Amino acid sequence: MRLPLALALASVLLLAGSAGASSPGSQAGATASAYGVKIVPGATSTSVSAPPNAVGFTSGFAYPSDGSVLTTGPISVSANTDVGANARSIASSSVSSLSLFGGEVTASNITGHANASTSGQSATGSLAGAAVSGLTVGGVAQTASPNGRVALGDWGYAITLEQAEVRSPAGKTQSYRGYVTGLDIHLTADHGGLSAGSEILVGYAESWAQAATPQPVPPPAPGKATAKKKTKPKAPASKTGKLQNLGPAFKIPFGLQPELTAGGYVFPVYGPQADFADTFGAFRGDVPGNWHHGDDIFAPLGTPVLACADGTIFSVGWNNVGGNRLWLRDGQGNEFYYAHLSAYSPAAKNGSRVKAGEVVGFVGNTGDAEGTPYHLHFEVHPVAYLSLGYDGAVDPTPYLLAWQHQKDLYLAQVAGYLPGVAGVAPKPGAILLQASDISDANGLDPASLRRAFFTPLNASEGGRLGTVSTLLGQQP
Repeated sequence: MRLPLALALASVLLLAGSAGASSPGSQAGATASAYGVKIVPGATSTSVSAPPNAVGFTSGFAYPSDGSVLTTGPISVSANTDVGANARSIASSSVSSLSLFGGEVTASNITGHANASTSGQSATGSLAGAAVSGLTVGGVAQTASPNGRVALGDWGYAITLEQAEVRSPAGKTQSYRGYVTGLDIHLTADHGGLSAGSEILVGYAESWAQAATPQPVPPPAPGKATAKKKTKPKAPASKTGKLQNLGPAFKIPFGLQPELTAGGYVFPVYGPQADFADTFGAFRGDVPGNWHHGDDIFAPLGTPVLACADGTIFSVGWNNVGGNRLWLRDGQGNEFYYAHLSAYSPAAKNGSRVKAGEVVGFVGNTGDAEGTPYHLHFEVHPVAYLSLGYDGAVDPTPYLLAWQHQKDLYLAQVAGYLPGVAGVAPKPGAILLQASDISDANGLDPASLRRAFFTPLNASEGGRLGTVSTLLGQQP
């Protein structure tokens, strides 16, 4: 029986990655890779691998050029690794609006996600987050289950959420490798211009991490007594809903997904061209411990950016990292960070009340995103975790997947901004804090919040924002 292509690849890479793993004092290691579409034999759409960290985005893919075999909407992929005393890798792939053979097989979205990490001498990982939505065959809706099989007439079959996890055996240096392919199409007969034996893989992500092995302790010199080593008590195991300590390089709040109940949330980028991959927790910058606090939502330059909830705009302005950025606080007290905007709408004024779906700015790549594909950097900071400071950010992916995409609501106000908005949209209202504010690394620590929000402003800047004392439970 022939192994699936991706499983065979994972096995080969596992052997290659384990080479030398038993050598004394080996270092931790990690790799990640992802692609949107691969046709075997044929072509591959946007693909990335790490190290070094990489992201890719395209507004669509067709094969062949006339799209008679396959067409897609936006594709985004990312691969990130961070290696220090511990190692971590994250791979993500997202493909929207898939159509095969003129609509015989369709899917609204296919997502692959894999992560791997080490902690001390152990290694683990997960494929959670992979999903296939809106799958149809011949116009009939299909269920996508892990390693499920769907018949494709008399010409082939599809494996949904094809996946495998490989862990090193006991007694060996611990490693984890996991891969997932959202949809793997196998042709058993010639069809639509492809020959029997062809394969179409969509939404692939793979991550690998291997723990370090310590240097061997040399035996004591003859005749010298050895001191009995004191046993250090083990730290209590982390509980669900707490920050995961993954060594000195990581203290990332994975698994924290409090319910947001202010109501009426919408996807923060307008229209069907927006796409994103889950890069929360990925390594960022040159210093171990700098990690990605949100998700990047890719879309063409100038695509309208929307308020994700009814709330209040604050901290509108510029800093070197976020470029043009702003914050939004909803009625529950949850806060949302928007960065790398190309420009603002008139609603982007400190203290402005906005409705969910209202245009607040436009997609760009300002700040430290200059030179990258245009995108919105988006963060979620639940009110329950504001006391954790900037580490209170949680993974936006589950929220973004659940929130409604705005494709026709608020069209009147959106339409006026669609063509050529970059550099045309009005300047924001007051700039509350310029370069040093809560979007910096110490951002949400209570002391800096009090300093920021209770600093007297000019009358033209709207005066003070007096709601922070309620949020913090303290007075300035």
